[in-house]
Amino acid sequence: MASTETNSTEIETKTYSGIPKADFLEDVDSYMKRSEETAESALKKLDEQHNKYKFMEYNLNTKKARLKAQIPDIKKTLDIIAHLQTRKNSSEPMETRFLLSDQVYAKARVPPTDKVCLWLGANVMLEYNLDDAETLLKKNQEVATKSLKQVEDELSYITEQTTTLEVNMARVYNWDVKRQQAVRASKSS
Repeated sequence: MASTETNSTEIETKTYSGIPKADFLEDVDSYMKRSEETAESALKKLDEQHNKYKFMEYNLNTKKARLKAQIPDIKKTLDIIAHLQTRKNSSEPMETRFLLSDQVYAKARVPPTDKVCLWLGANVMLEYNLDDAETLLKKNQEVATKSLKQVEDELSYITEQTTTLEVNMARVYNWDVKRQQAVRASKSS
C-alpha cells in the first residue's frame, strides 16, 4: 500500500496495488463549497472515476479468467510429468493420444524418456529433463496461484471503491436536487 502526501486542505489518498481510494463524502455541502464546481461537473468527474474503476475491473476479470485457465493446465502438465517419471525406467513404449487441433486427436507410441519439451509461449519451446521441468512447473503454479489471490483481492477492493463512488454520486445528485428545490421554493415565496 502506498500513499500520496497532499497539502493539509486535501484528504490523503491511499492506493491499493495502484488502485486509487475513493474517499467517502461525509459532508456534501462542504465538499461542493470547497471544490467550487457545479453539481453537474462534480458528477461528471465522479462518473469519469467510476468508468476508470470499471475499466480496471474489466482488466482484472480478464486476468483472473486467464489465471483460472492456466492453473489447471499447469496441474495437468505436472501430472503428465509425474507419469513420465514413473515410466522412464520401463522398456515398453507408452500409447497415448495427443491433440492436433480442436477436436482432432492422433495416436502415438512414446518411448520411455527422461526429457520433455515445454511450450513457453511466443513460439518458444524448450527441452528439459523431467526433474527440471517439474521444478519449473511447480514454481509457475505457485506464482500463478499467488497472482490469482492478488487479483481476487484487488477485485474485492475495486468493488468496495466502486460502491463508495456510486454512493458519493447519489449523494451529490440528491444534494443538487435539494438545492434546486430550495431555489424554486425561495423564488415562489
